[in-house]
Amino acid sequence: MEKILELLKEIRPEFDFENSTDFIEDGYLDSFDIAALVEMIENAFGIVIDGLDILPENFQNIDSIIKVIGKNGGKTE
Repeated sequence: MEKILELLKEIRPEFDFENSTDFIEDGYLDSFDIAALVEMIENAFGIVIDGLDILPENFQNIDSIIKVIGKNGGKTE
């Protein structure tokens, strides 16, 4: 979880990701941010996220990001 927060803060340091339950609805991430985050996650966790998994709902909050990382073979712990 800490690594994911670090990546999010690299993209948008001005937002408090720890206290948001929906990064998309709160306006914290847009499609360009998600694309950048996908690349950063792939590099950080040594995985390739399936294109079909690159949907806003998979990047709404920390839990959904952890799930998409796990689904694509990454370990967040």
